[in-house]
Amino acid sequence: MLKKLSEILLLVLVVSAASSAFSQPEKYLAGTHYDVLDSPVRTGDSDKIEVVEAFWYGCPHCFSFEPLLVGWTERNAGRIEFVRFPASFNNLMQVHAQIFFTAQNLGVLGRVHDAVYEALVLENRPLQTEAQIADLFASHGVAREDFKAAFNSFSVRTRLQQSQSRMGDYKLRGTPSIIVNGKYRVMTGSAVKTQQELLQVVDYLIEKELGAS
Repeated sequence: MLKKLSEILLLVLVVSAASSAFSQPEKYLAGTHYDVLDSPVRTGDSDKIEVVEAFWYGCPHCFSFEPLLVGWTERNAGRIEFVRFPASFNNLMQVHAQIFFTAQNLGVLGRVHDAVYEALVLENRPLQTEAQIADLFASHGVAREDFKAAFNSFSVRTRLQQSQSRMGDYKLRGTPSIIVNGKYRVMTGSAVKTQQELLQVVDYLIEKELGAS
């Protein structure tokens, strides 16, 4: 009899705990703290949660976000695949996206990434023409002929065109924005007030994805 009562009590506790867990409100809400993309976007590595940063080199908010984001990505390197995505809403942003893809093509992104940010945001230098951009690359050890070949290459042009298509897939409205696993878009706004909170929402969505897998 005592054993039966113990089993009933244990069952009641389990049901009560499960009911309590299900009744707890979500910490962050779709449509308020993040948006669910209408159609999921294919990610590069299905074994990891893909986190994409949509940025613009001329964006002061992206520039201030960079140190915080770098620290966050280093702490989460084991469980995410981090991807930078240069957004382009206009012709100037397309030129700056071309800078990013050119640096990737040449294998010098680590050398020039911060320098491009600083030139545009801190120094207010125009990086609008091929000659102006070549000067920046040259100051970081890239031969002008190598830069010119990469900047005008078929591969860079193709990646630029592909990025335009991806802009529509992500339904981007501004920078910086974070896309989590091709499903969710997060950016600061009325509900997500700080860049630190933005990353907290991203953490929440990563856990949500891990729990669903």
